[in-house]
Amino acid sequence: MRVVVTGAHGKVGRAAVKALTEAGHEVTATDLARPVFERHDPGEPRYLQADLTDAGQAYAITHGADAIVHAAAIPDPTSNAPHVVFHNNLMATFNLIEAAVRLGVTRFVNLSSETVPGFFFAERPFLPDYAPVDEEHPARPQDPYALSKHFGEQLMDAAVRRSDIRCISLRPSWVQHEGNYERNLGPQVRDAGEIGAGLWSYTDVYDLADAIVLAVESDLPGHEVFYIAAPDNAGGHDFAAMLRRIHGDKIELRPLSRVDSSGISCEKAYRMLGWTPKRTWRDYLDENGRSRQG
Repeated sequence: MRVVVTGAHGKVGRAAVKALTEAGHEVTATDLARPVFERHDPGEPRYLQADLTDAGQAYAITHGADAIVHAAAIPDPTSNAPHVVFHNNLMATFNLIEAAVRLGVTRFVNLSSETVPGFFFAERPFLPDYAPVDEEHPARPQDPYALSKHFGEQLMDAAVRRSDIRCISLRPSWVQHEGNYERNLGPQVRDAGEIGAGLWSYTDVYDLADAIVLAVESDLPGHEVFYIAAPDNAGGHDFAAMLRRIHGDKIELRPLSRVDSSGISCEKAYRMLGWTPKRTWRDYLDENGRSRQG
């Protein structure tokens, strides 16, 4: 299958390009960085520079594709002006799904976000209604990043209403790789009181790449949304005990699949996408949250 991967120089895009290439797909990678005019290494995917907020460039990179994996985005609302985050993320998604519909692309994989419910970057903080959080949780975003991802999912809904394209939106939790596990999750491993908005959840980038491959190859109709997170929490702590210790009875505790459960449920991805996570923070960190590589 001919697959275009946007945001190919980001941590998710790089892993997706590698996983899709290894799965036998013909990958075209695209990002904002200028390509170099050098001989390609054997098996290296084609690369195109494109600013996807420009509709013409979005159409150009979509032409001839069977599937789009849209991983390009400003990844949070904290380091750019709000209008820059919202415009970049929303217009890139709009232009790509519009091009995909008009050019007959059959599958669109939209990298959404765990932030869609809204409690991650809220200016007026609030807690989840229940945990583990799943796809049925109400969406109440306030910030430009979560709003752009929420509207991106609605763009997928609109696309399947007006065409035969099949869409999957993946909502990964905090994405980790070899280079950032210790920095990001080490403090939570050492102290459960170091809590993030994702209720100690995380995602290994290579498990996410596996989910992306499954989504590209899926025949699921319409538009489905899936959370993607490791089944355990950072540190392997007793989730119910941590939730009560930090939040008391302010968050409804729903049934857990394991004592050290994540704050996010991926049961829908297991059931409908056939996704099985294979990696854990323990592959990278010791019990003190220090890198096993060092």
